[in-house]
Amino acid sequence: MAERSFVSQVQQLRLGGNEMFQGENILAVTKALLECGVSYIGGYQGAPVSHLMDVFADAQPLLDELGIRFESSASEATAAAMLAASINYPMRGAVTWKSTVGTNVASDALSNLASAGVKGGALIILGEDYGEGASIMQERTHAFAMKSQIWLLDPRPDQAHMVNMVREGFELSEASNTPVMLMMRIRACHMYGSYPTQDNVRAPFTARDALASPERDASRIILPPSTFQQEQIKIKERWPKAVAYVRDNRLNEVLPGKREDVGIIVQGGLYNALSRALAVQGAGDYFGNSDVPIYVLNVTYPLVPDEIEDFARGKERILIVEEGQPEFIEQAVHQILRKADIDTRVQGKDVLPMAGEYTTGVIAHGVKGFLGAAPVQEFVPLKELPLEQPLPVRPSGLCTGCPERPLFASMKLVERELGPQHVSADIGCNSFATLAPFNMGASIMGYGLGGASSAALPGDGERRAISLMGDGGFWHNGLTSGISNAAFNQTDGVTVIVDNGYAAATGGQDIPSSRGEVAHRGVQQPIERAVRGVGIDWVRRVHTYDMKRTMAVLREALTTRHVGPKVIIAEGECQLNRQRRVRPLLARDRAEGRRVVTERFGVDESTCTGDHSCIRLSGCPSLTIRPSSDPLRAKPVAHVDESCVGCGVCGSVAHAAVLCPSFYRVTTVDNPHWWERLLHRANRAVMGWLLRRRGVVA
Repeated sequence: MAERSFVSQVQQLRLGGNEMFQGENILAVTKALLECGVSYIGGYQGAPVSHLMDVFADAQPLLDELGIRFESSASEATAAAMLAASINYPMRGAVTWKSTVGTNVASDALSNLASAGVKGGALIILGEDYGEGASIMQERTHAFAMKSQIWLLDPRPDQAHMVNMVREGFELSEASNTPVMLMMRIRACHMYGSYPTQDNVRAPFTARDALASPERDASRIILPPSTFQQEQIKIKERWPKAVAYVRDNRLNEVLPGKREDVGIIVQGGLYNALSRALAVQGAGDYFGNSDVPIYVLNVTYPLVPDEIEDFARGKERILIVEEGQPEFIEQAVHQILRKADIDTRVQGKDVLPMAGEYTTGVIAHGVKGFLGAAPVQEFVPLKELPLEQPLPVRPSGLCTGCPERPLFASMKLVERELGPQHVSADIGCNSFATLAPFNMGASIMGYGLGGASSAALPGDGERRAISLMGDGGFWHNGLTSGISNAAFNQTDGVTVIVDNGYAAATGGQDIPSSRGEVAHRGVQQPIERAVRGVGIDWVRRVHTYDMKRTMAVLREALTTRHVGPKVIIAEGECQLNRQRRVRPLLARDRAEGRRVVTERFGVDESTCTGDHSCIRLSGCPSLTIRPSSDPLRAKPVAHVDESCVGCGVCGSVAHAAVLCPSFYRVTTVDNPHWWERLLHRANRAVMGWLLRRRGVVA
């Protein structure tokens, strides 16, 4: 159950020639893929390209009509390996994932794919998650493209232009027999726009055709001596063909300006920010017109030396606007101009920051230094412009009612009994255990690598490390790298697998262990069976909301005399997905007059001591504080706001921690039975009589 349903948007995928698409850029790209006659599509969900996967999942009937194989891949490596179909067959294929973490996972398959080369167009759509909106380590894709000679598109953020670059990406791939990466920056993915559509194209060559006439080419196998020849072909044949295609089809753009003495070379994805920065500096307007000529690199690798030489010739200075480090493009431009004996001065990282996101403010500062022609030694580049003013603290956190909260609260309470433990955290919702109020987790190494992160810290009979991983991470990588590895090496540690039923952190996509009925997917595969299947004998299952049982199992795992790997499967459905599933059903039942019971919790203000230990142990967004109505009490009291979903974790934490009895439960009944109404009236009458006897009410 993804975070959004795209059933209505899927209808736009059926638009024909010269109709108008309107919507998000990422959705426009999905439509463009269908217009390019792809034979197969795969990928792994992750911001900011999760929607591409979710849309195709909702569009399965249309894909079937077009003969397209769609697969929600188990990992990025799985998706990249799908592109092997394009090595020997004229099949166009596209895969997607979040970079750079996804590219790292897929690197083995991608390196081999680039070495072998492709016959059909192979396009990799990357959600470039970088800068202040990112959730990963700050790296860029450019280095990987250079390493393996995979061509890299970084299109200008205009919807029609981005759609056209999807089409050109396939053509470039086939013209140079090389896979192509198309980079979509996080903000560009969610920009809205429109473009005139083309007819969808049924895949001209499908899996059925490939299986009917199997082909193989020994020269494309990744084994010596073929690999030596493949490297030569990459450099001597594919690279020149790619440069020629980029040049002949004008994939890069030269935008004219009034000035002849200066120019700017910019990555395509940064063009909009640069255009606005020039307008801020009075060197352009807000409609894309500039006083300074601009060379837009919609293809950042490979570069086209002829175009760079022509752009720089006759100019005194040019500025390279290249985000991230090292400054690959700037170094390459220096080399190209020096070889051509062109003495145009190149500026870049001397007036722009070496690292960090290039927002409009950052670029405007650099443009000011460049156009002001200040000597490098006198111009101090801005280092921390986005952080000049303090930002309000807004750490990531778990949702209201998240089943992982009671698990981490239980771990904290057990830690109070047994002393601190080393905890290896993981990617996913469980990574938030490293933040307040839990403050657990010494490292995060990669998706599903929580278990492997503790491999060097085996138990010594007295202390054991705890490893965390989610169910999404378990199926992605954790089963082999963590669980099976621990079984093979008989690592004496504890692994906690958080089973919330979905790949929750990426939007709630279904995974092999999802409980519901999912069309076209094989779900309901128990994690416990997989764990026992690789040789783990000590396995326990708990429900996270049962904190007493959870604490008992954690205590047992950390103190048992059993030597070897121990696995705890902590179950509890993702509350966000549960609410998406349950609320429409409850609303329907209310409207149709059926009895509906809902629960939420509250805090008795007269009992609350103002200690707030419940907040420090739970951290639930619905659990907050408010001033006491008693003028003699200075401390604010705990309060449960209207966002409460009635999971009961706050009360469970309070009782498990032997705190106060101030939590109470409120049960609300819509459309009650007649005897419930009668009982309610009787209760009110009795309570009113008692209150009047005490003089509380008149």
